Formats: sequence, C-alpha cells, structure tokens
Amino acid sequence: MEALGLLLHGFAVLLTWKTLVLMMVGLVLGIFVGVLPGLGGPNGVAILLPLTFTMDPTSAIVMLSCIYWGALFGGAITSILFNIPGEAWSVATTFDGYPMAQQGRAAEALTAAFTSSFIGSLVAVMLITFLAPMISSFALKFGPPEFFAVYLLTFCSFVGLGREAKHKTVISMSLGLLLAGVGMDTVSGNLRMTFGSAELLRGINFLVAVIGLFGISEILLTMEERLALRGHAASISLRVVLGVWRDLPKYWVTLLRSSFIGCWLGITPGGAIAASFMGYNLAKRFAKEPEGFGKGRIEGVFAPETAAHASGTSALLPMLALGIPGSGTAAILLGGLMVWGLNPGPLLFVEHKDFVWGLIASMYLGNVVGLVLVLTTVPIFASILRVPFAAVAPMIVVSCAIGAYAIQNAIFDIWLMLGFGIVGYVFKKIGIPLAPFTLALVLGNRAEDAFRLSMIGSGGNLKVFWSNGLVGSITTLAILLLFWPVIDGLLARVGLTQRAKVAQS
Repeated sequence: MEALGLLLHGFAVLLTWKTLVLMMVGLVLGIFVGVLPGLGGPNGVAILLPLTFTMDPTSAIVMLSCIYWGALFGGAITSILFNIPGEAWSVATTFDGYPMAQQGRAAEALTAAFTSSFIGSLVAVMLITFLAPMISSFALKFGPPEFFAVYLLTFCSFVGLGREAKHKTVISMSLGLLLAGVGMDTVSGNLRMTFGSAELLRGINFLVAVIGLFGISEILLTMEERLALRGHAASISLRVVLGVWRDLPKYWVTLLRSSFIGCWLGITPGGAIAASFMGYNLAKRFAKEPEGFGKGRIEGVFAPETAAHASGTSALLPMLALGIPGSGTAAILLGGLMVWGLNPGPLLFVEHKDFVWGLIASMYLGNVVGLVLVLTTVPIFASILRVPFAAVAPMIVVSCAIGAYAIQNAIFDIWLMLGFGIVGYVFKKIGIPLAPFTLALVLGNRAEDAFRLSMIGSGGNLKVFWSNGLVGSITTLAILLLFWPVIDGLLARVGLTQRAKVAQS
C-alpha cells in the first residue's frame, strides 16, 4: 500500500504543464532518433544529456526517459516501411512487418508494433513497481557463467527452433561470430584480424553492419527489379486501429510469453536484441501455422516488439535498485543520476522516494502519451509509401550513410556499410538467413567475454556452467533447445511405434 501511495504522489508531481511539455518534447525527439538508422535511443539520450544538467533531477529524468520511450516506439517505423531497422532490436520486426507493408497492411503492422511496444513496456513497469526488492536480490546472483548461459540459450534457440535449413543457419551464425572477433580482444588486449588496419582496431560496429545488411541490400534488390515500388499506399483509419485491438485477445499467449522473456532478459540482463529474437523464434515455434511467419504474419510483429520493449524497460530496474545498468541507455541514465547527486542502489528508494516514484510514474504516463502520439501520427509515416521509390531510394541511401557515419564519426564505416550491403544482397539471393548473422555479430563479443571470464575463474573447468541451480538450468535448457529437432524426431518415432503396436493389438 505504501508503494501505491508513493506512486500516486509521483503522478501528482508529474501533472504540471512544465512536466507534460518536457514529456512531449522528449517523446517527439525519441521517435525521431528511433527512426533515423544508426542514431537510436542510447545515442540520442547521450547527445541530449548535457541539456538537462541545469534542470531539476525530476524534470531531467522525465525528459530523458521519454526520449527513451520515444526511441522504443520509433524503431519499428523504418523496419516496417523500408526494411531498415531504426534500432538494433527492431531487426526481428522486419521479418513480418515489412512483408505486411508490401501487402498494403502497413497501418495494421504499425498499429501492432506500437500496441505491443506499449504492452511490453507496461508489463515491465508493473514489474518494477511491485517486484523490485525480490528481483534486485535475484540479479545479484548473475556472474560470467550465468551471462554466458543466457547467450548460449539465445544462440541454441535460434538453431534448434528455427524453421530455416540448419546448415544455412549455422553458416550464417558462424560468419557472424567470426566477424564479432575482429578488433582488440577485451580480455587479453591482443589484436585479432585487423590486418594492419587502424580502423578495424575498434571492431565492426553492429549498427553499421545492420544498416548495410538490411537497408543497402534492399536498395540493391529493388534496383534489380527496375526500381519497382516495394510498398503500397496505406489507408489509415480508426477502424484499422480498433481492428488490431479487437484481435489482441487472440494473441494473449504470445504477448504474455514475450513479456516474460523480455523482462527476464532485461533484468538479468541478456538485452533487448536477444529478447526480440527469442520472442520471435518461440512465437514461430509454437504457432499452429509456423510456415506463415516471414510472409506477413501479425503475430511476427507482436512477439519481437513486446519482448524488446519489456526488456528495454525492465533493464532500468537493476540500475535503480543496484546501480548496475542493464542496457546502454540505462548506463547513460546512471551517469546522469550521479551528475544530479543521486547514487543509484537500494538506498535510493529510501533517501529519494519522491524522485524514484516520480520516475516510475513517468514510465506509466510516458508510455500512454507515447502510444497516443505515435498512433495519431501514423498517417505521416504511412504516407512515405506513396512516394515513388525512385525518389525515396536516394534519401534512404543518404540517411543510411549519415547514420553509419554518426555512430563513430568515421568515413570508413560508410564503406563498411556498403560492403555489408553487398553481403546482404548475396545472402538474400542464395537463401542464407540474415537474422542468425546479425544476432551472432552483436552478441558474439559478449558471449566470448563471459565464457573466457568463466574459464579464468574456474581454472578451465566446464563444470562451472552447472555449478549452481540457476546457471545449470539455463545451460541444460540451451542444450535441449539445440538438439530439439533430434529430440522431437525421436519422440515422434516413439509415438508412431506405440500407435503401431496399439493398432496391431
């Protein structure tokens, strides 16, 4: 009851014209940085952080958190309309969101993305509100073995539960892991596969690769088809929005499962990228008609968006309760809190109750206002499809180039983006899936670091991955998922044998 009273007090503090204006400004800026490939929530928050140093802590954190919520909503827009992920975690949204736009269902896809984003974030905020003490103590148990087990679970679920040819999935993932090793080894400091190039010392940035793999390759494929328009004009109306909302109960299992996955990987933290891929894969695995995924299935938009946004929001919990950021954006917000004289951790809930509960209240209010804002401006985004592709293509290429350059202010990244564009084009032509490649590229370094630190800590003993119930259960589940096709086949054979015996008797 005390928590509820403090939350209501937080709402009362927020309901002023000044705070609401800051909230709207933050959401609009967030949607903008979410749409622009390569900028994203963490960079947007980092760029705008100095502007808040003169504000009081509550106003500053409300504005910055709303930039974050806006970026979460905005990342799906270019993914659905142009097959270019605005955010790293929006890659999985392209798998079904873009085919829906091609079928003239852009409004439906965008409404599904925004609504599932709202649901995932809402579940995570409720978790932060009511389960903070319990989850904070649980998060303290995570060390390198637990982190590696989570990453292993993500990789194995992709191989074992995916419907693509297993050898192509393994090839794609292996190439991603190989490129993830380029640059300076973070454990030993040795250089790997830099070939004397100073530009490769910092490794291959994931967002540069994603912009090329998905954006530039799509331009090349469309040019091959003589600049045919890849999308159709969308008729946006209240009827479309209400139609999507009316069908939500049909997908309640997918929404709840993806919310659970997102909250789990946000708190642990496995990350929004891993959550989006895992949410999509499990939705595909347990669907009655899995062959429909990748061809414009609305469930393929609900699952990754819900998981990614539940993860992105719940990542703030260990930052507030323990001072351990669960994501890049959370790390930037952590620095902001320290600048304002606030030390995140258990004492924050005791010494600065008004601030903490004001922040949590802004999460509720920011998500509601954000959902209304993006839904009412959907026609602006959908109208992009009415522009001839010959006019849009140069703008997309320039936007991609600006996004790639802005990440590290390096011309080399633009050339790297073009190279990945050619790789993506070739992969699409020969049927090698891009998703395992991008997943391995972004999680490869983290998985390797966690594995090597685990080996250093255990003296090279692999039993460390079964050293306690938590890491042991995650590792065992990962291995089961990896060999699930074999296990499923054996179970099917046993079932057929039993039915044959029954028939004979």
